Amino acid sequence: MKDCNQCGKCCIKYGGGDLSASKEEIDLWELFNPEIFKFVKDNEIWFDPESGAPLQTCPFLEVEPKKNADAPNKYTCSIYLDRPEDCRHYPSLIAEMVRDECEMIEITDLAKPKQAQIKLDLLMQDSRPSAS
Repeated sequence: MKDCNQCGKCCIKYGGGDLSASKEEIDLWELFNPEIFKFVKDNEIWFDPESGAPLQTCPFLEVEPKKNADAPNKYTCSIYLDRPEDCRHYPSLIAEMVRDECEMIEITDLAKPKQAQIKLDLLMQDSRPSAS
């Protein structure tokens, strides 16, 4: 499995209404991160603060400046440390990564999905809640 190359496929795919945030996260944003909370409507995320319309992409997904014009886009999250739990836990399954065309997957991962899942679980262990 390769390191994340910041292709943004996951954020682009799930950033337009396919994510949720817990009540606790939303409450914390309201208190400590009003710049995030303003994109919440009726405990759902991401909505235009002025019109109330659902956004098609995450408002916090940013394209890094390119070093050269031919380079692929690289994406960053401007609220990375305060991102929703859904974002912190992704990716969770090899099948999910394959479905989403994640660029971290390698041919050897596809040939040995159980071993790849173990590797992914180790890689993501600090981002996910403990099993206990």
